[in-house]
Amino acid sequence: MKAVTFTATRESKELAKKHAYKEWIISRFLQYVPDVYKFLETMDRPPQQYIRVNSIKTDKKELKERLVDRGFKLEDSVVDDVLLVKKSPHPIGATPEYLLGYYYIQDLSSCISVVAMKPEENETDLDMCAAPGGKTTYIAQKMNNTGLLVALESNKKRINSIIFNLSRCGVTNTCVYHLDALKAQKLGLQYDKILLDAPCTCEGVIPKDVNRKRSHMPADIEYCSINQVKLIDTAIGLTKPGGLLVYATCSFAPEENEMIIDHILQRYDLDILPIKYGSEGLTQFADKKFDVRIRNTRRFYPHLHNTLGFYIAKIRVK
Repeated sequence: MKAVTFTATRESKELAKKHAYKEWIISRFLQYVPDVYKFLETMDRPPQQYIRVNSIKTDKKELKERLVDRGFKLEDSVVDDVLLVKKSPHPIGATPEYLLGYYYIQDLSSCISVVAMKPEENETDLDMCAAPGGKTTYIAQKMNNTGLLVALESNKKRINSIIFNLSRCGVTNTCVYHLDALKAQKLGLQYDKILLDAPCTCEGVIPKDVNRKRSHMPADIEYCSINQVKLIDTAIGLTKPGGLLVYATCSFAPEENEMIIDHILQRYDLDILPIKYGSEGLTQFADKKFDVRIRNTRRFYPHLHNTLGFYIAKIRVK
């Protein structure tokens, strides 16, 4: 899908200069991001820090007590397993509790994608693009370490990170394969539930990586969207009738989000199920109108939801 670009305006040029973006990105944000001035200011600040309680090894009450005793200040979030770190006297990845696997450092939006998937005991589930393993370990946790969870990763160099995190978090129900998700049918399995956290342009993680303000071009959106279409087509074919597929990206680009869902709604018999959190998906971008069911998908913006940028669609395969 070719990336949509817009004519530069005085406003887009001024905002691009002020916030150190390429102008074409700002001109797009102006088309669909609510309260874009506050959005850009928030994107310039370090993101909120969240940790996800690993119920395989502990519970929220015990973990909070241990970390508060160490001088941490924590607050509950909209997801019961996830805590907002308001103050940390030490790096949150350098505590005994982290090394013991009592918690995983994971953004709230990322956790919500697993909540939307709703993994349950004794299912056969799939994480299509698994590294570094945050969502994989959360899915396993929600399955109570039962059933079978298959985790795929195409990049051999990233396999070790998955294995390390599975081990640290006490996960025992997961098989990790060095396999391109587009070839997942080679395993000969059908799945109750699938998470496809698709490789994307990662605009949503700019607060963590400011180089992304200037490092990608419209061609990168096109490249990612073409691959995302192939991946989601593959995922639908692997989902059991009546099963759930959750599609997610950390991109704001409609070409990687709503346009992908619009594509599958034109090709398959699907339901788009509502998600409790976030803002409604777009039903129009530039001159393109999308299926009205896409309202049930969800966008996450740093200035509105205190998360990194994210997109989630919850899909029932008939």
